[in-house]
Amino acid sequence: MSSQEKSFERINQKRRTRAELLRAARELTERGAQPSVAEVADHAGISRATAYRYFSKPEEMIREAVLDAVATSIRIEPVASGEGPEAVGQQLQLLVGRIFDMVHENEPMFRALLASTVTGDSKVKRGARRIGWLTEALEPLQPQLPPRDFQRLIYALSLLTGIETLVVLKDVCGLNVQEARETTVWAAKTMLAGLIGGQCASAPD
Repeated sequence: MSSQEKSFERINQKRRTRAELLRAARELTERGAQPSVAEVADHAGISRATAYRYFSKPEEMIREAVLDAVATSIRIEPVASGEGPEAVGQQLQLLVGRIFDMVHENEPMFRALLASTVTGDSKVKRGARRIGWLTEALEPLQPQLPPRDFQRLIYALSLLTGIETLVVLKDVCGLNVQEARETTVWAAKTMLAGLIGGQCASAPD
């Protein structure tokens, strides 16, 4: 085996090891646990020393496990530049609904992520992906809106695209899952319609 082939294999092995650690972290957090790096390593059948070379803190591992799952489940349908508010509004509602479903399907894992980032002195940053998804979905409207308004819309909609939304609507408001989903999509539609003067037509949930 050539040195280039050996280097390629080492890279692949590192990817496989990282993937196994993230898989094990997801399995444990889906059971409602908040595992340590050592516990994840044991569950994955990987040495603890190796695991600590990839992740030094459990909250970092949980965060990456969640984001790894998210990255493969959210798709944004392309909307041509210049499309009107109706098409963009439909795209936004589909996106918000998909994110809600993804969070609901992985709720124990997201609750563990939330717990790991609001306690202690964790410096783990969260939420960046939702900003990217929303910006991409609303991009056709960007030339029509003042930059400040467009950015504030993205920030406001980010409140509807995470585990925080489920916590408020289910735990605080007492809604069931379907009611919470409908309220979330309705709120996103209403935010957009309010900003563009009610031009955004309703789309099926």
